[in-house]
Amino acid sequence: MDKFVITGGTALRGEIATGGAKNSALPALAAALLTEEPVTLKRIPKVRDIRTMQRLLVDIGSSVEVDGETVRLHTPRITSPEAPYELVKTMRASSLVLGPLVARCGRARVSLPGGCGIGARPINLHIFGLEQLGATIHQSHGYIEATAPDGLHGSVVNFDRITVTGTEDLMMAAVLARGETVLRNAAREPEVADLADLLTKMGARIEGAGTSVIRIQGVERLTGTEHEIIADRIEAGTFLVAGAITGGDVTVTGCIPEHVGALVAKLQQAGASVTQPGDTALRVRASGRLRSVDVTTEEYPGFATDLQAQYMALMTQAEGIAIIVETIFENRFMHAQELARMGANIRLDGRQAIVAGPRELTGAGVIASDLRASASLVLAALVARGDTVIDRVYHIDRGYEKIETKLAQAGARIRRVE
Repeated sequence: MDKFVITGGTALRGEIATGGAKNSALPALAAALLTEEPVTLKRIPKVRDIRTMQRLLVDIGSSVEVDGETVRLHTPRITSPEAPYELVKTMRASSLVLGPLVARCGRARVSLPGGCGIGARPINLHIFGLEQLGATIHQSHGYIEATAPDGLHGSVVNFDRITVTGTEDLMMAAVLARGETVLRNAAREPEVADLADLLTKMGARIEGAGTSVIRIQGVERLTGTEHEIIADRIEAGTFLVAGAITGGDVTVTGCIPEHVGALVAKLQQAGASVTQPGDTALRVRASGRLRSVDVTTEEYPGFATDLQAQYMALMTQAEGIAIIVETIFENRFMHAQELARMGANIRLDGRQAIVAGPRELTGAGVIASDLRASASLVLAALVARGDTVIDRVYHIDRGYEKIETKLAQAGARIRRVE
């Protein structure tokens, strides 16, 4: 099992490139199931979750050709409309094939999703939406079985709460349903809009993606196309925090600045300088002591829950008290205990964390508990005195492609060991 060994104390300087968004690539890969024609996707990151999804699509009946960051998928027919537990137990995004399979061939058998343990992310909203579109759903032996032998039909789906994967799953199901589907209280994340762009290129008729109301007019069939995935806003945000926490000067390239607007605002309030040297770049500079700034996670365009752990690491180095409120997931403070092992002063009170700083962090042996928690430990290690050894870095490999290489290019003393 790989580990990271990080020697802290170096201010990062230079450029760090942003890759394609994992959370956009996963639904895009699933969308390729909706057509019998080839779909070519570009800027696909080489991370663990993507490899898992590609293996799943091969089992379902797709041919998958990978050439660098380009993936070509072709599914002339569905040979096995099933997502088995053995394959998808480490990836919650497996539920994204549910909608496309039911829409394409009228049936699907998908294991209840696994993944990192940051709290309940129930699939009930997917199930409710598919039932509104005419699917019959049964659950047994840890699997969701959905059937719609006569096809899906359009309907109005009112989500009880905002769900990104639920919005994506229902949007993919609705593009081949008869009539109009309206998704209300839909997720507004950029990844949803990117999926809609792909589906539109394939012949879908979608309006309102990126807003809370999405309208889909069903079509009889979709065609193949080419599409480039958007930049990963969470990776870009992580690198911005890396520059700020180390008191460095880092330019994050290949990003979409407006997608990390909430984080940029907090960094600026904390005393860091964030400028935009180009249409697809952000530069962060930090010198002197940062100020503590409260934050509450929200659905987009609010502060992303996937950046909460990284921000907590940053606040350990800021002057004052920062209150971090997590509203999306109920168990997303597991990194706090590991940060405390490094010397952080963090008190948990339900869904809020109270971080007192600044604190001198010292290297320690720590364990990554989930994808974004592992990123926060890397950031903390960059400023800790001495060496930090981070175990279970397979979590970070789920969503960051060669993060150690990218950080090292900006001066970080980080290496991967087996």
